Amino acid sequence: MSDVDDAYARATGADQPQDEAVALAHRLLDLARTGDVDGLVPYLDAGAPVDLADEAGNTLLMLAAYHGQASLVGELARRGADVDALNARGQSPLAGAVFKGEAEVVAALLERGADLDAGAPSARATAATWDSACSMTNEPPGRRIRTAVSIAAHGNVIPVSSPPYSAVGGS
Repeated sequence: MSDVDDAYARATGADQPQDEAVALAHRLLDLARTGDVDGLVPYLDAGAPVDLADEAGNTLLMLAAYHGQASLVGELARRGADVDALNARGQSPLAGAVFKGEAEVVAALLERGADLDAGAPSARATAATWDSACSMTNEPPGRRIRTAVSIAAHGNVIPVSSPPYSAVGGS
């Protein structure tokens, strides 16, 4: 630490460089949640870890996936982010995307080799749960849920722009 950092730490009891690093990490995690590719990429180019995670083990890719940020998910995966990294609760990005009905994210993760059976519950189990719940209530799931369920349950990537009748559950 510099003399200024030492003086700051003595005066405030805070570790300024560490506080700044934590603040930057939170900013990067927020950029992932909002899908701000243009805001996040310069930090990655400058050396920020592509698998940066919050205190709960949610990586940049997990946060982007859970919040439906398909283009950022693709960019992070292209840069080497672990598409199967589990958070502290044992959840995978793919299972989170299936749970949220994010069909474009599901497709992007599967295109990058995400494992349908990683985590607990796995994406396949999550899809089966949604499929069963919709079958038992005779309520068709929304288009996004249906498409994500079809992709995850059957492992086939169908175009997101496909009409609802092409996915699990019929029309």
